[in-house]
Amino acid sequence: MLSNKLKGYLLAAVAEITYGMNPLFTLPLYGAGMDANSVLFFRYLFALPILALMLTLRGHSFRVAWREVPVLALFGVLFALSSLTLYQSYNYMDAGIASTLLFVYPLMVALLMWICFRERITLLTVLCIGTALAGIGLLYKGSDGSTLSSVGTLLVMGSALSYAIYLVGVDHGRMKTIPTLKVTFYVLLFGWMVFAVSALCNGKGIIFLAGGDACVPGVYRFVPPADKWYLWGNLLALGLLPTAISLLCTTKAISYIGPTPVAILGALEPATAIFFGVTVFHEQLTLRDCIGLLLIVLAVTLVVAGGSLTNPLTRIRKLFPRRKQ
Repeated sequence: MLSNKLKGYLLAAVAEITYGMNPLFTLPLYGAGMDANSVLFFRYLFALPILALMLTLRGHSFRVAWREVPVLALFGVLFALSSLTLYQSYNYMDAGIASTLLFVYPLMVALLMWICFRERITLLTVLCIGTALAGIGLLYKGSDGSTLSSVGTLLVMGSALSYAIYLVGVDHGRMKTIPTLKVTFYVLLFGWMVFAVSALCNGKGIIFLAGGDACVPGVYRFVPPADKWYLWGNLLALGLLPTAISLLCTTKAISYIGPTPVAILGALEPATAIFFGVTVFHEQLTLRDCIGLLLIVLAVTLVVAGGSLTNPLTRIRKLFPRRKQ
């Protein structure tokens, strides 16, 4: 019989590993002709019924006050923007590096809490921010003089900043009274609407398979040929693993072991993306890259771990908001 502590660590590991699988299922869809907007349209669409079922099983209603709708819509836009910029960055840099750069979002949360709420900043946080910047510098310019794509780097930083703003915002104001699962459901619902509207406005529509015969203007056929059957699995997996399962496991893990160990295990997310990037997509990592990646992960982990000892500016509950269920 597993102890609650061991269950917590296992669930946290599963949560971070499944979230790190985003590139594993996304890159083959890009290769088949889909764009970031279309992939995210289906990812959110397939995740919504799963979250709705989870809400029902936990006895929550779907009712929200009208005054809460604009706030939820705003958070939906922020969440969608974070997803879209991250997925677009995969077109400009290796997915493993993009996922590691995204991992700086806790440091951005720390800066936002300092700027917006005047929370005290510690020497540890300052040193970790400097360490993370050094790691980014090593990644940005290689030893041979080559540099990362500026567009890709800006997209990932925009993704991290959008997510950091979302995390800070969701833990303040009227959202604190709504269960986390309900907030996430409506955030994904409004985020899905963003991708739907974007598809209608950009003239490309929702692309499922490049080269398919369009049955509706701008919308390609939804049945892939026999040798592309796995694309359905990729789309379903995106809604299930990095979204619904990752969320559920994170919530349960926090209830068993608390937010700090869960946040520290967040380092498994970029590690998973790097693993699949190297083994499946044959991405190349130099020694300089590895040192830069290690510095970023180390800096974020020290800030998170130090929170329980030195009261740094970012509290872990800001990273993983916990609601009364």
